Formats: sequence, structure tokens, C-alpha cells
Amino acid sequence: MKTAIYARVSTTDQTNTIQVRELTEYVERRGWEIAGIYQDQMSGAKVSRPGLYQLMADARLRKFDAVLVWKLDRFGRSLVHCVNAIQDLQSLGIRFIAISQGLDTDESNPASKLLTHILAAVAQFERELIRERVSSGMRAAKAHGTKTGNAIGRPRRVFDREEVLRFRQAGMSIEGISRHMHVGVGTIARVIQAAR
Repeated sequence: MKTAIYARVSTTDQTNTIQVRELTEYVERRGWEIAGIYQDQMSGAKVSRPGLYQLMADARLRKFDAVLVWKLDRFGRSLVHCVNAIQDLQSLGIRFIAISQGLDTDESNPASKLLTHILAAVAQFERELIRERVSSGMRAAKAHGTKTGNAIGRPRRVFDREEVLRFRQAGMSIEGISRHMHVGVGTIARVIQAAR
């Protein structure tokens, strides 16, 4: 089985060496093949993660059969982001394994299907909580007399339009770009249309 290794550390004074070594040993013990090692060295909250983006682009080109990470929190910025990315991999027939947590989306394992559904349900719950907080904040602002055009509503989102175009050229769907960059589908579509 061809595998991709993804490693990330949160600060510039750390390295991915330990994660990569553990993941490499895991692959070698099973007699699998390493198709690529993808790395990022930055905060998980940062939007730009070139190693992860390259991994997802290569996944769409079917360069490997599985993605291995040390822990789930090394893979995504949030639970919602992790679940979306794992679902993207699953839709491509690519297995996701977090080796230190025993998380494996192998379709032949009924427990993995249950775990994937639980993660998706928790991510949906997280989205609903965020939506409720936003709605509650808007009601409170209106109650205090804030005008709609001023402080209420979604602020304008600053993002890298060139990155949108790079993802699109790599074959990522508009919905996939939207999820990964946390920018609305309509905005992503407008950026792509404007570039034509």
C-alpha cells in the first residue's frame, strides 16, 4: 500500500523529526511504501499550510492509498476542518490513519465507520454551536440599538485569492476550496470567475 505521511509542529523552535520517524517506522513494520512526506511548521490556526495543501492536491491525483498522521490534532485546525478533510480523502478512496490514537478509516472495519460517523456528528454539533453564538450575538447587538450596516453581520474576509486559483488548478472543487479556506462558496466561485 502506498502511503503519505503528514507531520506538523506548532512553533518554529520545534521540528517534525520525531513524528516523521514514528510514522516511517509504522509504515516499514507493515511492509507498506512511502509515496511522500508532507510537512508544515506553523500554528494549526493559520490558514496557509502548504504541506497539507500539497498532500490534498496529490490525493486528488491518487498518488497514494492512505494518509498517516501522528495525532488528529496535527492534521486539522479544528474538528470541523479535520472531518471535512477526512471526508474528502474517503470520497477519493483514501484511508486515514492517526497512529497514536488508533483512528483508522479502513472501510472493511465496522468500528472505523462508527468512529467516522461520531466525528462527523460532533463536527456538526460544533457548527451548530457557532451558528447559535453568531445568531445570539446579532440579537444582542440589535437589542442594544446597533444598526445592521455597522457591526452586525459577517465581516469582510481577507484571504489569498492566488491560493484559491492554485487549489483550483490542482483540481480541487469549489466546495473543497471553500471548506479548506473557510470562505463562502459564492466568494470562491467569484474569484475563479474573475480570473478567467
